[in-house]
Amino acid sequence: MKQIKFYNNKNIISGRLKSAREHKKISQTSLAAQLQTLNVNIDQQMISKIEKNQRQVTDYEVAAICKCLNITFEWLIGDYNDLFK
Repeated sequence: MKQIKFYNNKNIISGRLKSAREHKKISQTSLAAQLQTLNVNIDQQMISKIEKNQRQVTDYEVAAICKCLNITFEWLIGDYNDLFK
């Protein structure tokens, strides 16, 4: 599969995902388990790679992350206009 990067980023949620997860006091392992109950096949190592901006994230993974952390999609992706500055 071709690796896609945008301004040297593999995703735009890495920092906010880590922030929200830590704020809710949820471990990467616990988040991965919650995602798996939603039929999203992500393990702790994949969560770590997303937070380190080393892995792309699909739309359904983002939706499931929002559900598990009780956050909005808009908050998680942030102001995407900042990406173009």
